[in-house]
Amino acid sequence: QVQLVESGGGLVQPGGSLRLSCAASTSIFGILPMAWYRRAPGKERELVAFMIGSNIDYSEAVKGRFTISRNKAQTTLYLQMNSLKPEDTAVYYCKGRRGSADIWGQGTQVTVSS
Repeated sequence: QVQLVESGGGLVQPGGSLRLSCAASTSIFGILPMAWYRRAPGKERELVAFMIGSNIDYSEAVKGRFTISRNKAQTTLYLQMNSLKPEDTAVYYCKGRRGSADIWGQGTQVTVSS
């Protein structure tokens, strides 16, 4: 059974906005979504933003443009992306934890192009 599911990706023009969602399985308890990563063409996967307890931080590339948040039940992680640039084009992945294990979603494509 899929444990994390990303959604909200798509094609957007430069300067536009998207909001990504990462939903933990409702049938498997104990999964905490906590971070967004991305992999752009020709580049390694990089951390975009994380939310661990009250600690929130962003990569320098997205700071001031992206906002990470979670719902009250801590079952859904969001990434609000504003002022998108072509270099933001990538597959975006959600990472969560269940106990000591890392849990990864399958990713959602974000393409920023005119």
